[in-house]
Amino acid sequence: MIRQGTRKHTVGLLFIILSLILAACGTGTTTTSSQPTTNAAGAAATAKATPAASAPYTVKHIMGETTVKGNPQRVVILVNDAVEASLALGIKPVGMVKAWGVQPYYDHLKDKLEGVQIVGDENQPNLEAIAALKPDLIIGNKLRQEKIYQQLSSIAPTVFSERTNSDSLINFKIYAGALNKNEEGEKQLAAFETKVKDLQQKLGDKTNTKVSLVRFYLEDKVRVYYQDTFAGGILKKIGLKRPAAQDKPTFAEIIGKERIPELDGDIMFYFTLEDDKGMTAKTEKAWQEETLWKNLDVVKKGKAIKVNDGIWNSSGGIISANLMVDELSKYLLK
Repeated sequence: MIRQGTRKHTVGLLFIILSLILAACGTGTTTTSSQPTTNAAGAAATAKATPAASAPYTVKHIMGETTVKGNPQRVVILVNDAVEASLALGIKPVGMVKAWGVQPYYDHLKDKLEGVQIVGDENQPNLEAIAALKPDLIIGNKLRQEKIYQQLSSIAPTVFSERTNSDSLINFKIYAGALNKNEEGEKQLAAFETKVKDLQQKLGDKTNTKVSLVRFYLEDKVRVYYQDTFAGGILKKIGLKRPAAQDKPTFAEIIGKERIPELDGDIMFYFTLEDDKGMTAKTEKAWQEETLWKNLDVVKKGKAIKVNDGIWNSSGGIISANLMVDELSKYLLK
């Protein structure tokens, strides 16, 4: 028979034990419920770091209309001026065609293109290499790649510009639309126009300067550039003049040494396309040793200036356009 005091003591002990168990259970519940809160915060942070999805959009271009999913991230670019557009608009391509010349990248873009895969050149892109990159957008050019447009479109939505000469800023609008960056594109074009007008004002009467454009291009030949070129278009936009022999609304012409006098002007900017055999470098040297070259007034006055081919001609994009205006300011205002 259990005594009454003992029974009271036992009940009290059981009550204490039960309280401890309930307390422990309560602590476990709090810990468990706090874990989902931490995961939710992490998920929110991850979502914030990922670009927000936007609705598909349609781009009108020379080949028709192309619908692109919002915020393309894996972009393959098959024309050099579009590489500059993409970089200027904050998108590093996953693939691109090589630069014209020897090197895969232009010197003024090297630091921005590290790790970008080369997928052939403008005239012969590698379709297998492009497909392997699993792009969500391809940007190309009708003049260079019209024959493979359908094949490219079967890989990913494809947008083409039409030309590669003096319409580079028109092309830029197409590229900005393709990348869903119209607003930023308009800002950059407006900034470029402001830069051009600023140079015009600073030049004053010096806008009457006759600018000659020459490129050492083939063995024993040069190409003289007229108005319908990248550099020629920018000179025209600024209001600068051209020598009479170069004041033509066409692209360019390859000439022989007998026509060296046509290269004269108040100032000459010449550039050389590098080739793996060093042929164009030899041409540059040979022409500059000619008496006709040495007798040019622009040469005698020390106004024949070598500039970078990638910036003044081959790349042809918004970055190069800004750099060219900077260099014109440097050489014409000093």
